[in-house]
Amino acid sequence: MSERVFTVLGRRWCHLCDHMVERLQPIADEFGCEIEVLDVDEDEALEARWGLLVPVLLAGDQELCHYRLDVAAVRAYCRRFPLKSGS
Repeated sequence: MSERVFTVLGRRWCHLCDHMVERLQPIADEFGCEIEVLDVDEDEALEARWGLLVPVLLAGDQELCHYRLDVAAVRAYCRRFPLKSGS
């Protein structure tokens, strides 16, 4: 569906992670992006790399923000990629 996928690295019990996803969803909808949520506690490599920074928002390999959603950074990233016709 979408070429753009945001990945939120977090933990199931993390209220900051839930809050990031809730605030990200309207922006993702606006720009035709998908959101994937990964639990760092289920992957040793993710936990080792990102465990102290969660929640982390990635766009591909690029870290857009961590701890709290940086709306300006996310919107700036999204504006770099115009919506496809029919989106």
